[in-house]
Amino acid sequence: MKLVLFTILFFCLFAIPAKSSVQSAESNEVEISVVESPASTIAIEEIAPDDEHGAHHGPPTWAVIPFVLLLLMIATGPLFFEHFWHHNYPKVAVALAVLVVLYYIFALGNTHSPIHATFEYIQFISLLTGLFIASGGIMIKVDKKGTPGVNSVLLLIGAVIANVIGTTGASMLLIRPFIRLNKGRIKPYHIIFFIFVISNVGGSLTPIGDPPLFLGFLKGVPFFWTLTHNFFPWVFAVIVLVAIFYFFDSKNKDGETVEEEVSGKVSILGSMSFIWLLIIVLAVFLDPNVFDWVPAIHYAGQKFSFLREIIMLSVAYLSYRYANKEVLKSNEFNFEPIKEVAFIFIGIFGTMMPALELVGNFAQSPAGVKLISHNTLYWGTGALSGFLDNAPTYLNFLAAGMASQGADITSIADVLKFAKDGFTDSALMLKAISVAAVFFGAFTYIGNGPNFMVKAIAEQVGIKMPSFFGYIIRYSLPILLPLFIIVWLIFFAFA
Repeated sequence: MKLVLFTILFFCLFAIPAKSSVQSAESNEVEISVVESPASTIAIEEIAPDDEHGAHHGPPTWAVIPFVLLLLMIATGPLFFEHFWHHNYPKVAVALAVLVVLYYIFALGNTHSPIHATFEYIQFISLLTGLFIASGGIMIKVDKKGTPGVNSVLLLIGAVIANVIGTTGASMLLIRPFIRLNKGRIKPYHIIFFIFVISNVGGSLTPIGDPPLFLGFLKGVPFFWTLTHNFFPWVFAVIVLVAIFYFFDSKNKDGETVEEEVSGKVSILGSMSFIWLLIIVLAVFLDPNVFDWVPAIHYAGQKFSFLREIIMLSVAYLSYRYANKEVLKSNEFNFEPIKEVAFIFIGIFGTMMPALELVGNFAQSPAGVKLISHNTLYWGTGALSGFLDNAPTYLNFLAAGMASQGADITSIADVLKFAKDGFTDSALMLKAISVAAVFFGAFTYIGNGPNFMVKAIAEQVGIKMPSFFGYIIRYSLPILLPLFIIVWLIFFAFA
């Protein structure tokens, strides 16, 4: 905790002189008022007296310190100060997020970024919460013996399902039966490959599959664009990962001497929860940017959904309220995994604003534009998607790629033209961004929301998961990085 307090003091000391470099408080005064709007919208008007465009100063490089500190604490906390971290991670994450938000508002005079981050976080956590709780009311019993073949088939099925109910929905639906299936022989690598295949790479084919693709859909990328453009990288990566898993699992001889009768039957309890999942998936399409009749909050020229999030959170409550209690008990269901994700990602969404803005500003600068190609977009999007949340990273690099072609990400017509190869190599650029954002989300526990939840569920049943750095060193670097290089060489390097 002393380290956090020291960082706060350090940050505040630098915030004071930074404020003197911007306009006076009076000239940056922002008034938020509700203005008349159609019945289906809530409009928020921003007035900046001395700056008709609402311009603000960008963050200095050292503003990324809270984000780096949060990452370090996520990585080292469970390993070196487990008791403190387990009891205080919500306070640490929220404190660091609040620190950056206050700096943006009072030192930089920037209210846009915190408000946008808040809307994005609400959309993110509403979807994850709904899928997590609804899927918790479903129990899939697979009365088979966990073998390399059976496990591999389950991973392949999960990779397909991830495109229908999202990587979060598929992960929460299948992680418990996957663990039960391998009772007596479960190892950390089972969970790691589950994260690789089902929680990330599997969801590359539809906007429902993974949050970055969903954001692209909201911006104007056609719904089936990802299916037609990402299909072959998806097939290749999934098959390679499952083949590597089969090799690992075939060497696992634990439990082979246990004689156990199995019927081979698959049964499902709590089928009502599938209806709740369907409602959540359908609610995804209630986007005010696509349908004008959908109620929205208007801010700074953009529409933000709230009806969709209300539906998702309502479904989360109702699905838990009316779930089969025996199923919940058998699943050992509790709210700790979603609680951990909610607080950790408050910290991530709050503290990553300077990092994203600095990267975005450079990428759209004259020097950055010169460097932009489908190859740099692949590696740039991928490198940051593993350590920042992959959804806003996707949007930043999409904006940069479009800017390099003179297109505007806020224009649905421009996005559609960009997706349909209306600019030089633009479809290839979008493909590179899309594949990298989804694939590289598997590189760390924080690359994608389901990663943390799967890890938490595994640890609750006694599986000793690798640390943050252990995950990267033992699995991501030797397995994922070579795969991503091969994907780049086959599908992008010489295109």
